[in-house]
This record gives sequence, structure tokens and C-alpha cells, in this order.
Amino acid sequence: MKRLAGLETEYGCLAPESFGLPAVPTRVRDYIFKKKKLGLIDLHDRDYDEPAGNGGFLFNGGRLYLDMGHVEYCTPECLSLADVVAYDQVGEVLLQQALQELHLASEVSFIKNNIDHYTSATFGCHENYLLHRDAPLTRRNVDTLLAFLATRILLVGAGRVGMTLAPRRYGKVENSDYVPYQISQRADFIQTDIYEWVQFNRALINARDEPLADYRRFRRLHLLLGDSNLLPFCNALKVGTTALMLDLLEADALPELAFELPVDIMRRLSHQPHGPWKVQLKDKHECSALDIQEMFLEAACSGKIELDADGKWTVEAWKMALDKLRHDPQALIGKLDWVTKQYLLESFIEAEGINWRDGWLESLDLEYHQLNPAKSLLAGLPGTALVEQGLPGLAKRDFFLKPPPNTRANLRSEAMRTILHKKLSYVIDWDLIYIGEGKQIHLDDPFVHDLRTLNSFRTMEPR
Repeated sequence: MKRLAGLETEYGCLAPESFGLPAVPTRVRDYIFKKKKLGLIDLHDRDYDEPAGNGGFLFNGGRLYLDMGHVEYCTPECLSLADVVAYDQVGEVLLQQALQELHLASEVSFIKNNIDHYTSATFGCHENYLLHRDAPLTRRNVDTLLAFLATRILLVGAGRVGMTLAPRRYGKVENSDYVPYQISQRADFIQTDIYEWVQFNRALINARDEPLADYRRFRRLHLLLGDSNLLPFCNALKVGTTALMLDLLEADALPELAFELPVDIMRRLSHQPHGPWKVQLKDKHECSALDIQEMFLEAACSGKIELDADGKWTVEAWKMALDKLRHDPQALIGKLDWVTKQYLLESFIEAEGINWRDGWLESLDLEYHQLNPAKSLLAGLPGTALVEQGLPGLAKRDFFLKPPPNTRANLRSEAMRTILHKKLSYVIDWDLIYIGEGKQIHLDDPFVHDLRTLNSFRTMEPR
């Protein structure tokens, strides 16, 4: 890729109500940092809801912490699709291994999904992409980007049983057309196009200007709409297609395309797992959402941007997925999450002689997202392993302990090992590290990955 990217995943946790304290996420966090020593836990308060000890950075360059009761795992900053997907999978294995080693796996499960069917709560998979500060974020380009995001769920949705109703724990049910199965887990929870905050009035694009790098040179595009993907092909396609769209944006080469209400279109597409996926443009012209994705694919292949190895993999995967969605959706089993889950659930419905309103299916919906291979519906499905996806440059490294060698994550990890070895005090953040008394490392250029190119430690000047 031509830009840094990374994922933040919030995990659901299933545990008996009587399990007691400390809560499972707290036990797992403490085990990872204090017993396994896979990173350095925060010694400082990061925010009012992130006190000291709430989480920390990992030696692989990522981060793990508790967010409103959920375990949240962040990948390091990555420059390749293979790295993004591989480090995202580390989070899955890390949590499951912790449960097993704590002897909790028989009673407790971590779930990589985005909804709680019982409370109608949602938890996210946030995407982060580095942009140049001077990227032409004109109204025209932003409208086109919103149209891409609204329609890409046909490729990267994780699928879900049912739709979001008022929380059933209060005995409330809204009057609306019932949707037995839909394409996206997050579509019912996205409320507006662009907004600054993440917990209320969730938006397709989060407008908070927090680059976590030199703000004079960079922006960070923070996306809230995406589902948590289990299948490596789908995860790579999500990041790869979005990265190419941002390449086109920075080249000011996006096609001109706009929806009147992109959030409404995304939700209606999600509610049509069998099509027809018709959408209306702002100029009232009607076309297929697949045609719109074809238009974006053609723009990526137009020669207006240079395609590196990841870009070439992405356009081939994009082309194949669109073609199969039109002509042979079952060929995408094991590739696209929502198609795969639909196939598995429909097979179960037919075998058991039940219908989509059976509560059994909500339970199976969760089992698709199980991290425990002994319980996961995906376990054993052929052709789904990361190494089978043909992603360029998949490295042979210990993704649990080694960071990407070509981003600042490498530098952060190196500094952390020095801190641990010399038993120094520290404050660690994505873009800055304080060490001991008066030493700091600036990480405001996320492409700098070698400590020797940073003039080593900079001494803080007294004020």
C-alpha cells in the first residue's frame, strides 16, 4: 500500500452472570501484560475513561486496552495488506490463548462481532488510514467517498440475523418490516454521514481531526461503519479497496458521484441480501450498487494512480467478487463473510426444518464469530487461511512479538524493549514516548522506523 493503515477491534465477551469479579476482560488484560509480559502497561492516565493500568502497548507495535468494558485490540501501523490482516488475527489468537491458559475457555468466549442481540448494543471495528494534510477533501470528493462507503458493504459486510429493534430486555418492539437476515452488522447503527464523536450519532466518516502524527503533514481518516471480518480475504478487500479510493482522492481523480442520503442507502442495501441492490443517485438516476462499485474499480485501473503489488491484488480480488456477486454468489463462500454466514445458516435451517425467526439462529450468528476453534462455525471451512489468499509479501515473522519493520511501530517496540531492559519510567503514546527523566522520542513521522534516523533521544528543554 501507499499509506499506513490499521484496525481497532472491540470484542464481545460471553460469560456466566455469576462469574464474579474481576470481570473477564480485566483478568485477560492483566494476564497478557503482567503474566505473559507481551507489552508495557500504561503508567499514566490517558483520559478520564482510560486510567493508568487500563491497557498498554504491545511489543508487536499494537495496543490492547479496555474500552467501556470491552477488550479492544489495535493493530500496529501497517504498510501492507498482509500485515494488516496478520496483525488483526493476532488479536483473535491472543485473547483465545489467554482464556485457555487461564482455564476459562470452557465457560467464557470472546466474540469478534458488532452486535448484542439482547440489548441492541453495538461495538465497533474502526479503520484508520493515513492521508496527506493537503488531500483535496472537496465536497465533490467527499460525496464520492461516501457513495463508495455506502455501497462497499456488498463486499465487506459480516452479515447478521435480524435487525436492530428497541432493546428486548425492556419488553419493547418497534413496528417495522421484519428483516430475517442482512448484509451488515453496523448498518442499522450508523446515523449520519459525517460527525466528530464516535459513541453518539455514529457516522460513516468520523470527522475528528486527530492525526496521531505531525498535524502539519498528515490526517487520519477514521471510519466507524465497518464490520469485524473473520475471513482474511474479506478483511484484506475492505482495507485494500478503501486504500485505493484514498489514492484516487489524493490524486483528485475520483469519479463524480453522489447520493442524497448515503446512510439510508447503506441501510436499505444491507436489508437486501438477495438484491436487487438498486440505488438512486442525487440526480435521480437509478442504477445498481454493483455498477457503482464497478465504476470505482474502473477508476482504480484507469492509470491515474500507480498500482503496487497490494493494489494489483486488490483490483483482481475486487473484480472477482463483483463478478461472482452478479453470477455465482456461492463461489464467494469462504471469501466474503456475509455470503458465507448466509450459506451456513440457510443450510442449518433446511437441515433442522426451522425458519428465520427461530431464536436458535441468533445463537448460531454468534458462533460464526467465536474465537474458540472448537465452537466456531468457520473452523474447518477450506480455503480460508491467510496463507491461502495470495496476499503479496506475507512475512514469516513472529507477529505476536515483532512489529512491522517498515513503520514507526518498529521504533516504538525497540524503545519499549530498552525501557524494559533498563527498568526506566515511561509514558508511551502512538506519536511520542517519554523515557526516564527528560528524554523523549518523537514519532510524528509514522514512516520513520529506525531509531538511528531519529537523532536518537531528544532531550526535553526546560521551560
